[in-house]
Amino acid sequence: MANRRRGEAEVLADGRVYRLRLTLGALAELEEAFAVDDLTALADRFNTGRLASRDIVTILAAAMRGAGHDVSDADVAAMSCEGGVAPLAEAALAALEAAFGATPADPRQAQAE
Repeated sequence: MANRRRGEAEVLADGRVYRLRLTLGALAELEEAFAVDDLTALADRFNTGRLASRDIVTILAAAMRGAGHDVSDADVAAMSCEGGVAPLAEAALAALEAAFGATPADPRQAQAE
């Protein structure tokens, strides 16, 4: 079970529960992936509530690696989830919320492109 005090979230994908944790290293990975200069810019990037499918893959992969899972972005891109993309988008936003301490956006507003 995810420990919110440690900044964790979780997702059920491919029939397995994955812990998500955006460590400092994972956040640095996201800064690089999204070409932003700092954490404020990264948070601003996600405050729109709009997520592309590639954003979801990048966030989940970094958060899974931050929690100790040995996965690549390609591994995450190939994962499936009961309920389609919505639970994956919600998990990505939950990981961001756990790291930043506030909801970046309503997950129901997130859209996959």
